[in-house]
Amino acid sequence: MSKPEEMALTTSEPRTRITSPERHISITPLDMRQARFTTSLRGFDKADVTTFLQEAADGFDQAMRENERLRMEIVRLEASLNQFRELEGSLKSTLMSAQKVADDMRENAQQEAARLVREAEGQVALMMQRTQSKTEDIEREIDGLRIKRREAETNLEATIAALHNTLDFIRDQDRRERDDRVVHHWPKIAPVAANATR
Repeated sequence: MSKPEEMALTTSEPRTRITSPERHISITPLDMRQARFTTSLRGFDKADVTTFLQEAADGFDQAMRENERLRMEIVRLEASLNQFRELEGSLKSTLMSAQKVADDMRENAQQEAARLVREAEGQVALMMQRTQSKTEDIEREIDGLRIKRREAETNLEATIAALHNTLDFIRDQDRRERDDRVVHHWPKIAPVAANATR
């Protein structure tokens, strides 16, 4: 294996687990597609290794795109959740304003004010109930997307681990083949019977 290939296949730093989007993966789909290995007499079938790397790179690439899509979906849903929370605050403010109006009008038309307050409270309660329901739906959806993202990350980590194991196995095979090629030289010993007759 050439020096640049060795450097591309080994890492000098320990890999730390970082949650997305800050996670940096040392092996990219392009690295997998461009990986080249030395050939050996009893090594793996080059076509099989190439096919495996291509399929792994495709799966890795697809998982990264899905992870990014899920991350963007979470950002969008969190923005919607913030809007609903702002609407909830506005509705609470509206309820407080309606209560103040009712207090001001109580002296002149207590019954009318009470009716207006009941209507306002009913509308606000209904709107808050709807807002709360939508908020809970969005939070459930965000939880589901987080679970999918964790699954995608787990699949990525499993793919990378499988590739590392394959590379370790190939390197081990190469070492064994090099060791098998070493020829042991034994010194020649003159036959004892021939020396005795002289």
